[in-house]
Order: sequence, then C-alpha cells, then structure tokens
Amino acid sequence: MEQRVRLVLRHGKEKSVYRRHPWIFSGAVQRVEGKPEEGCLADVYSIDGQYLATGHYQQDNIILKVLRFDSPVIDTAFWRERIGQAVRYRQRLGLFDAPDTNVFRLVHGEGDGLPGLIADFYNGVLVLQAHSEGMHRTFPELLPLFHELLGGRLMAVYDKSSATLPSGNAEDGWLYGSVPDEREVEEYGNRFLISFPEAQKTGFFIDQRENRLLLQSLSQGRRVLNTFGYTGGFTLSALRGGASYVETVDISKKAIQQCNANVAMNFPHASHCGVAQDALQYLARLEKTFDIMVLDPPAFAKNHRSLQQGLKGYKNINQRALEKIAPGGLLFTFSCSQAVSRDDFQTMLFTAAANAHRDVRIVRRLSQGPDHPVSIYHPEGEYLKGLLVYVE
Repeated sequence: MEQRVRLVLRHGKEKSVYRRHPWIFSGAVQRVEGKPEEGCLADVYSIDGQYLATGHYQQDNIILKVLRFDSPVIDTAFWRERIGQAVRYRQRLGLFDAPDTNVFRLVHGEGDGLPGLIADFYNGVLVLQAHSEGMHRTFPELLPLFHELLGGRLMAVYDKSSATLPSGNAEDGWLYGSVPDEREVEEYGNRFLISFPEAQKTGFFIDQRENRLLLQSLSQGRRVLNTFGYTGGFTLSALRGGASYVETVDISKKAIQQCNANVAMNFPHASHCGVAQDALQYLARLEKTFDIMVLDPPAFAKNHRSLQQGLKGYKNINQRALEKIAPGGLLFTFSCSQAVSRDDFQTMLFTAAANAHRDVRIVRRLSQGPDHPVSIYHPEGEYLKGLLVYVE
C-alpha cells in the first residue's frame, strides 16, 4: 500500500464519522501526519488510534471527502463497485431504456458514494465534472470502467472541470471518442441541442426534469413566463403542454438564441418570445399578465457567509413575481443554493407574499429528480429546493 497522509481527529470529533457523514472539516483535525498534497489519499484516525475512514485530502474548510468507511483500500475494484452501483440504480429507474428521454445524471457525488464526481449522460456522451483535485486525478482510471459498465451505449467522454476545480488546473476537452461539440438530446419528447464547450454546468440543467414535466401537465391554454430560462427547458415543457403563449427571459443573449433555436426545432409555429434581459429588471417593468411563472435563478447564496444576502435576492425576485402574476396563477420558484434550507426558502417566500399582499397556498414541494439521489447520511445533497404555489 502506498504511503498515506494521516489525519488524527480531535477528541469527540469522530462522532460525525460514526454517523457516516462524508465530510471531515478542518476544525475537527488535531494534526496531520505526513506531507499532504492537494488531492492525495488520506486515512482518518481517532485520537486513540482507531481507523475511521479514507478519502481525498484538500486544502479547504472541508479537509477530506470520505470515499469509504470500512477499509483504506482504494483500488480499481473499489471504483468498479461504486460506479457499477450508480449504473444499476439508473437502470432500476428505467433511465437507460426510456423511449423519450436520453439525458440523465449517472453519478451524483455524495449521493452515489463518490464525493467530488459528477457524471452526466447525454445521448451516448458522458460529461465528467470533478469538484475535487483528488477525483480529477482518478479520471484516467475511471474511463475504462465507464466504458466497461456502459458498453456500446458510450460513444465519447468530455471533461468539463475547468470551472469547478479550486486549483483551476483543468482544461475542458474530449477524453475519449470523437463526436461534434454539439449534441442533440431528448427529454420527455423535447429535443435540445447541447454545446458542451459553451454550456453552463455539464451542458443542461438535468435536475429539473421532473419539475418541467409537472409544468407541462399544468400549461394547457395558459400564458407562461420562464425567467432565468437559459436554453428553454421549462419553455419547451410549457409549449408541449399546450401553453397559449410563452415568454423566456435570460440575461444571456447567447442563451436566448439557443432557446429560440430549440423552440423552432420542436414547435416551429409556437407563440413564443425570447427576451435577453435581467430578470429582476424585466419583472419590475412587466405590464403583461401571466398565468404561470417560473423562477429558476442561479445560486444567490454560494455559502453560509452569503446566506442572508442570498435570501434577500430570492425575496426580491419572488416579491416582484407575486405582485405581477395573474389571480389564480401558479408560481414555480426554486433555489439551487445548498446553503439555503427548506425552512429558509419557505420563510423567504412567506415574507415575499406578505410584502406583495397576496394570498398564497403551497401546492407542492419540489426537489431534484431521482437521478440526483440524496444519501441519508448527507442531507446537504438535497441542494435544489422548490415550491409550487397558487396565488389568489
């Protein structure tokens, strides 16, 4: 076994490890033995010398992301087992054989026991994104395993880690296979063009799939506003559901251009308008009426230090929407900020509704799709919080 760094925890700090939480915080560490390098493997021990866990070391507040609690062995068999579990879970959900959907998340970090790794499947193209240096170093070892476990379904692999690695040492690009940079995918019958080099995240906001389907079921004959609309995920769902008119707002002109292209590809005669504008400014000046509004902003609170400022941002945008939505309207509102709890989000919406002087009923609480699983030991993995509300 290779030489490892050893993290020795302070007295009492081993309790979170016993609860199988996959993060070790720097404040819990009594001392570091050895010469740690960013991304190296490290073993965790209690103050009395008991082995506790093994994971990837990083120079951060979260000093270690735990890979396993039962053994220090991290080898090819380990990676094969974990990736195999993730693949079988998606097979059990029926995602590989869905007749009208070929884009989904294959590995969801801590939710699949692989902290620091995101792997999204786009109609034969696998996009990998590392959120830790240690996980990025494993890509050469993981590639043949993905090929082995996915077989003929896998055509190419793209690394899109440049924006997520703290070191900034990664370069986006193809790791395996050769396909065009733009790929067509399908979600519940809607076709989208994904440009891997230019797109946000790994290419698409896959986590909203089931919420888009819910919008589709409620859109017949309705006027729908999709803010922070990106390339039109909610827009196409509303049009497929029979919306009489849809307007898409995003600050990015390029995103609106792609949204318009996606609309034209699916619904060439649809009543749709794309607007490249800041969503808050748009809502402040809005004079049209809409029966359904979608608020899916970026993460306003990146961490707990920015929580209050982030909640203020969510309140402002939700208050504007509640002031303008038609009586009897439906508001889909979301936060993808991990630092914002469900209680925080609901309290924010309470304040926005009170300030807007509107009566609001909660219709449904919303979250990410089942291909973004949440480990029972890591509740932070449920990062997407949403509410569907009815506005009198």
